[in-house]
Order: sequence, then structure tokens, then C-alpha cells
Amino acid sequence: MVLRGQGPVVAVVALGGALGACARYGAALLWPTPSGAFPWTTLVVNVAGCAVIGVFMVLITDVWAARPHASHGRYLHLLRPFFGTGVLGGFTTFSTYAVETQRLLDAQEPGTALGYLGLTLVGAVSAVWLTATVTRRLLTGRLR
Repeated sequence: MVLRGQGPVVAVVALGGALGACARYGAALLWPTPSGAFPWTTLVVNVAGCAVIGVFMVLITDVWAARPHASHGRYLHLLRPFFGTGVLGGFTTFSTYAVETQRLLDAQEPGTALGYLGLTLVGAVSAVWLTATVTRRLLTGRLR
């Protein structure tokens, strides 16, 4: 069976996804978006999640993969699927982004919907780029 070897990976992705989704749900409960209003909470969650992805991917690719060491433990290979795919995948919510855009359009708010689409896209991509760049520079001591 194919899943037998992938069982631990599937399990950590599911666990991480549940944790990330709970965190996102908590943010939505703390800062709900009224009907027809700009969905600031989802925007902030997505941009913040993408910022963490930028830091995490640099750590995974530039630090841990470049310096494999026995002391990292035999379960380090599960960190990326747990945190990257699971936690951050469950935390960021691009499906809600699409639903909220449609809700804004249904509420006859096309300008707000278009602004939300653009701001989320630019914010998310910029957050990954910026945090990855800053993290790399911090790690190499070239932040000046």
C-alpha cells in the first residue's frame, strides 16, 4: 500500500493543518468581518502566514538542509510537512480569500473586491520575498 510509507507525513500534515486552521479560526473570532466590509482579518492572516513561510523556507533550505547533522534527530524530515504544509497551509486561507471576494462582489462592492484581490496578492508575495531576503541577510551578517 502506498500510504503505509507516507503515514507519518500524512499524520503530521493533518495535525499541523488542524492547528493552523484553529489559529485562523481564532483570529476570525477575535476580529470578525462584518458583511460587505473589507476583510482585514483574512488579509492580515494571509500576509502574516506568508511572512512566516519566507523565514521558514530560508531556514529549511539554507540552514538545515545545508548543514545536515545527526543531532537534528530522525524526525526533522517531518518538520517541513508539519509546519510548512500543515500549520502554515491551515493558517493561510486563500479559499476564504476567494469566498470573501465573491461576497464583496455580491454586495455590489466591486472596487473593494478588486482592491482586496490586489492587496492580498501584492502583500502575500511581498511578505515572502521580504522576510526571505531579510532572513538570508541576517544569517550571512549582511544586513546593513
